[in-house]
Amino acid sequence: MVGKSIHWKGKDVEAQIETVNKAQETVDSSENVSIAVEAHDLTVSYQTRPVLWNVDFTLPTGHLVAIVGPNGAGKTTLIKAIMGLLPLSSGWVKLFDQPYQDVRTRVGYVPQRESVDWDFPTTVLDVVVMGRYGRLGWFKRPKRSDLDIARRCLAKVGMEAFINRQISQLSGGQQQRVFLARALAQEADIYLMDEPFVGVDAVTEKAIVELLRELRSQNKTVLVVHHDLQTVPEYFDWTLLLNMRMVACGPLEESFTEENLKKTYGGQLPILSQAVEVVTRERR
Repeated sequence: MVGKSIHWKGKDVEAQIETVNKAQETVDSSENVSIAVEAHDLTVSYQTRPVLWNVDFTLPTGHLVAIVGPNGAGKTTLIKAIMGLLPLSSGWVKLFDQPYQDVRTRVGYVPQRESVDWDFPTTVLDVVVMGRYGRLGWFKRPKRSDLDIARRCLAKVGMEAFINRQISQLSGGQQQRVFLARALAQEADIYLMDEPFVGVDAVTEKAIVELLRELRSQNKTVLVVHHDLQTVPEYFDWTLLLNMRMVACGPLEESFTEENLKKTYGGQLPILSQAVEVVTRERR
């Protein structure tokens, strides 16, 4: 077990425990809060090298959560670990207090664009209908109601006019909107999105933001791997700061601080102060 051979300094452990306790206190402050995602002692390794180490967090329902951290911090790994796509070296993850396998139909996923084979011969409508298979089963044909749901989801992201277009003929932003529509078609309660804003045009970015806000208004929980620190305060209300270990997790005003950003990025990015200034202005 990797966890047996690696030890962190006492102060580091104490700081992490304090961070987890604060996040838990925030969650517990609401009597009727429902927990969407919870992780404890989560460690993921590639061969003998840990990529995530001893991660603990609790996320309540109904929030837009930005997962931020430097390249190689384990953000995509965390998304895959939540979905059970990677073996865990230690710890566990629960969604609505159950393993992912037991609630998989309640989880929607938008992968990184670069991980998708866009040359696969299929239409826009076919891709979105794939989001219904978790409820249908792989050997059942979609019903008219499933096709109607797929069309409505495409309309929400402004892609209904491309319904019969091959996905290979779409721009990058359009392809991203199709995958957002596919996630919507799953009618999930938790959405996991891996860098949905990367490489998209202004129209697509606006569509994504509007979609995120609509999902929050429906008490959905959305976890988004995000790189643009300056837009975090505008788009999200919770943040999970990660650099192999969890630095902070909680409401934006408590977790997205200059001190936590410096711990996450090593204090080397000038943009850190600019991002914090945005948060400060919004508090006034």
